[in-house]
Amino acid sequence: MNLTFLPSLSPPDYPGLIEVVIKGGVRIVETAGNNPAKWMPMMKEAGIKVIHKCTAVRHSLKAESIGCDAVSVDGFERGGHLGEDDVPNFILLPRAAEELKVPFVASGGMADARSLVAALALGAEGMNVGPRFMATKEAPTHDNVKRALVAASELDTRLVMRPLRNTERVMVNVGVERLIEREKALGAAIKFEDIIAEVAGIHPNVLVERQMDAGAWSCGMVAGLIHDVPSVRDLITRIMSEAGAIISKRLEVMIRA
Repeated sequence: MNLTFLPSLSPPDYPGLIEVVIKGGVRIVETAGNNPAKWMPMMKEAGIKVIHKCTAVRHSLKAESIGCDAVSVDGFERGGHLGEDDVPNFILLPRAAEELKVPFVASGGMADARSLVAALALGAEGMNVGPRFMATKEAPTHDNVKRALVAASELDTRLVMRPLRNTERVMVNVGVERLIEREKALGAAIKFEDIIAEVAGIHPNVLVERQMDAGAWSCGMVAGLIHDVPSVRDLITRIMSEAGAIISKRLEVMIRA
């Protein structure tokens, strides 16, 4: 389960949410957003393993220091809020491997067997997969979203809210293009209120209600690697079998040579 801690004038009942997690028997929680230190005692006392989502090595080390059991290391390729350092995974993952003592998984640009083998080679224990699972038969996302992911290339995302230092990678659409034009027009004077119509509460409108041009919905460059809508079982089977083939038919052959 994911718990995202964000600054807000009316924050949700985080203690209540954590109580629901505990009573529901959830054993692993991925935290994101602000430092989860305040909520760690409740989760650790319940025996919950905590994975914190980080976009920088320094944040990963902080997560390790407060007792997180693992880290999700998120490169610049990822969708959603990606920090302000702009470090891609081919640099970020090995840097994390150099510094961290806790295990970590690779996030951002992860879609297939090649992603998995590369993530393992760069030091991760596995990969965190987002949009690739959105484009599966079982995913509750609307069919229009699944078709958009299959049709998109790696060039079809945009960075928004960069002037606010709250950068988010999103799928381009009419609403996003309108948002970007407003950002350009307002420049350094921009405020969140100026773009709220294109960024706040958009995901349900797009992912469930198929309003594809409503505004900014998170998606990474990985869209360029999504070419079909399989079942989850078929996708996982394909990833694992192809990963084995890459290792045995390519990497081991190269080592023997």
